[in-house]
Amino acid sequence: MNDLPSYDDLPRNSAGVPLAWHLFGGDDNMGMFNLQTPQAVANAAALVRKGSVFSLNAPVNLFTPSLAPARSAARHKPLVLQAPWLIICDDVIDNFFPQGSSQWDSLAHVSADASTFYNGATLDEVRAGERNGIEHWARRGIAGRAILLDLEALQPDYDRGTPYAFTVDDLEQARTAAGVEYQPGDVIILNTGFADWYSGLSAFERMGAARAGAAPGVESSEDVCRYLWDAHPAAVASDTFGFEVTPASHSPADAPFGFIHQVLIGGLGIALGELWWLKELVADCRADGNYECFVTSAPLNVPGGTGSPANALAIK
Repeated sequence: MNDLPSYDDLPRNSAGVPLAWHLFGGDDNMGMFNLQTPQAVANAAALVRKGSVFSLNAPVNLFTPSLAPARSAARHKPLVLQAPWLIICDDVIDNFFPQGSSQWDSLAHVSADASTFYNGATLDEVRAGERNGIEHWARRGIAGRAILLDLEALQPDYDRGTPYAFTVDDLEQARTAAGVEYQPGDVIILNTGFADWYSGLSAFERMGAARAGAAPGVESSEDVCRYLWDAHPAAVASDTFGFEVTPASHSPADAPFGFIHQVLIGGLGIALGELWWLKELVADCRADGNYECFVTSAPLNVPGGTGSPANALAIK
């Protein structure tokens, strides 16, 4: 872990994307989660001191309608089997988008360029469920140190329904305020206040927010990518829609940094979490001044899956 290259020492593909491929072997499908070694997990578990547990999972249909129009609401159908001596309840969820609420993007979600995904995987390999699917994280499990960067505290009065872009200076200011240093394998969690704000909207206001298609996030820039890579996290997550500011730019003129999913996932192998529910964790961190915790996550074991509900817990 001490030998990981700096951002500026990484090779690049023809699209200008920096590549952290082959650092963990040519057939690797885990990306930076390789940094969650047994020793790193044991060290993170030692952060649990008061036994407080915080679910980081919003309700499945909270973000309805979605800012991504193709992700329509899940349909939950209760099933009941009733006999004279007992009742059995079951249910079915139809039209379920694993990335519709608090979620992970797998390394199969976004490519590094027009032909290859993380570590050189092809589209055929990804579609066949052979490379980079969510099942690789699910089989291993996710556990490690997490640090919370409270960006909302820096700008408490900003409009959360706008494409407000947080810069590297903002990230560093939040880190300093939290009193933490980055460690390889961290899960860096960003609180923008978006999910909590959205949960307070009426159904009519949520429709307006979806039509506007705007949400805060980190600035889509190479500076942000450099800053995050040089911290060598296993993953970065936030409570907002796309991690980077929304709408992102998909213009060829702005590639590859107009939509930094391409760089973080496809090039660097960093897991992205989005729409995480942070309200209670943020309140506790602000109350006790401790912004690091032990985090666990159990993605769905869907072979070839491109994403999963986060199923994440923070424990302090």
